[in-house]
Amino acid sequence: MESALVLVIGVMVAAGVYLMLAANLLCYLFGLILLSNAANLVIFVAGRLTRAVPPLIPKGQEAPLEPVANALPQAMILTAIVIGFGLLAFTLALVVACYRELGTIDSDHMRLAEPPAKSGEH
Repeated sequence: MESALVLVIGVMVAAGVYLMLAANLLCYLFGLILLSNAANLVIFVAGRLTRAVPPLIPKGQEAPLEPVANALPQAMILTAIVIGFGLLAFTLALVVACYRELGTIDSDHMRLAEPPAKSGEH
């Protein structure tokens, strides 16, 4: 199962990088989301996929009786999902602001901060 997830992670990273190299800001945003989700899957796979029981200790015991699942990667992924959602909302707000100010989301046509080209230059 881990090898299949590793292939999925590789495809997600490749697609995310490809989208982030595009000139369109929405493609960049989708690539960022894909990379964020790929990072979450890496944390999930690093925590090992097991069929172990939840990490609960029975009453009167000092330790679990059986091997238990590791809860730390799951907690880290939940935190990363919340942070990723905040990053998505902030980045989407920036894309909307860029579109309202400049009239385009193509990064090649965003030239408001650059000086105008002189007549002899290309």
